[in-house]
Amino acid sequence: MGEEIDRRSASRSARIRREYACAVTALEPAPRGFREALVRLGQVQKTSKGAPAYSRLVNRRLGRLLAAAASTAGMKPDQVTGVSATLTFAGIATIAAVSPAPASSVAASALLVGGYALDAADGQLARLRGGGSVAGEWLDHVVDAIKIATVHLAVLVSWYRFSDRSDLQLLVPLTYQATASVLFFVIILNDRIRRTQRGSSAMLAEGEGSSSLLYSLAVVPTDYGLLCLALALMFWESGFLWIYTALMASNVAFLGLALVRWYREMRSYDRARQQPITARRS
Repeated sequence: MGEEIDRRSASRSARIRREYACAVTALEPAPRGFREALVRLGQVQKTSKGAPAYSRLVNRRLGRLLAAAASTAGMKPDQVTGVSATLTFAGIATIAAVSPAPASSVAASALLVGGYALDAADGQLARLRGGGSVAGEWLDHVVDAIKIATVHLAVLVSWYRFSDRSDLQLLVPLTYQATASVLFFVIILNDRIRRTQRGSSAMLAEGEGSSSLLYSLAVVPTDYGLLCLALALMFWESGFLWIYTALMASNVAFLGLALVRWYREMRSYDRARQQPITARRS
């Protein structure tokens, strides 16, 4: 029990420190150069809780560099989101419209990787400026939703147009698409519920703190960044089928396990809410 209280206290303290850093950043003058922006960004980073390895170790660092560069160039977070969306949708369109070849596959992958790095940069730039806006958060989520809803459909279109995949094999991107869409929606829903519960004294500190490196490596098959890299191999017809199918199966398995865990988390909020009522009745 004492360890659980210490864990929650440490998680709340970490959250308070991040919020304080953002508040202090908002009062400070704008960074005068790339290096100063980079240092300040290091003080307002998000928690690594639940983050897969590529997103945690590679993409956030790329996003930090790009956010510092965007700050130096005087860009706003919504502008960075717009560039991210342009690269991402260009990569998705390339997958669907161009016959897989080494050059086109690598180009599509590079566009998606760049778009994903900028997706990390817009939020970091917003925190550097003292916090994001409601409109900016909405725009970022809409771009993410379109991306998640179309990337696997692009693979399906490519396979249908440019290969002799069987009907069974065409179910792979369809299954992957359904899984990704459900996972994205549930993650957003979880975040919304956690924000609501955070206003209660009975809030359990889920979603705060950090995850171990081992956990980040274990869930790397669910990483969108890894998918972006894997799409560079679309020209390798037989090999990519196995890689893509393995990623799909890993995501399905993760979703099944995560839904059980997340449901139990939601039940814990219900129990925590009922505890004061039970105490008053007794």
